[in-house]
Amino acid sequence: MFPLGLVLMPGGVLPLHVFEPRYQALVHDCLAGEQEFGVVLITRGHEVGGGDQRCSIGVRVRIVQLADLGEGRLALVCIATDRIRIDRWLADDPYPMAEVSAWEEPPLDHQLEQGFHDALTTRVRRLAALSLELGDAAGDPSQDLPDDPLLRSYALADLAPLGPVDRQMLLESPDATARLALLSTLLDEVEPGLHFRLGEGSSPSDSPPAW
Repeated sequence: MFPLGLVLMPGGVLPLHVFEPRYQALVHDCLAGEQEFGVVLITRGHEVGGGDQRCSIGVRVRIVQLADLGEGRLALVCIATDRIRIDRWLADDPYPMAEVSAWEEPPLDHQLEQGFHDALTTRVRRLAALSLELGDAAGDPSQDLPDDPLLRSYALADLAPLGPVDRQMLLESPDATARLALLSTLLDEVEPGLHFRLGEGSSPSDSPPAW
C-alpha cells in the first residue's frame, strides 16, 4: 500500500518520484510480482515517515513505466485500474500493507440522461480551464474522455477542480449516476469561489511534492 495526500480515480494516471527506503522496497517487490499496489488518501499526517491516518477506500494501480534516477531514486508512472476496500491494515513492515478486496460497481441499468450528462461535461471542462487560468494544478480540459459511462464518471470527477475530501466522496459514490449527481452539487459550491478569485487575482500554486 502507498498512502498519499491525494485521491486517484480508476483510469487516472499517477506519476511518482520514490526516494524513501520503505517505498523503494515496495516498488522492487511489486516489480518481482504483478506490478500492482494500492493507493489510499491520508486523512491526517504526512506521506514521509509514517504515523499517518488513512481512508479505507482506495484504488489499485499498475506500474506501466519505471526509470532509475540513481542514488536509489525511482520515477514511476502508474495507472489506476479499480477501486479497493481495505479489510484490515497490517503492520507497516517493511512498508504499509493491508488485506483488501475489490469494490466493484453495479452495471448501469439505464442510460444516463444525455442532456444532464453533456451539460455536466461542458461545465467540468470550463471550470478546469478556469482553474488553470488561476494558476492551480489541474487536468487538461481538452482531453478526450472515455465513452464508457462508468469510466467517464471517474474521468469527470478526476478533471473537476476539487479538493481531496470532495474527491474521496466521489470515489466512494456507489455508482456512476450517484457520482455525477454528487459532482454537480460539489461544483455548485466550488464555482463561485473560482469566479471570485478570477476577479480578485491569484498567485500560481507550488509544484506538487515528490515522494
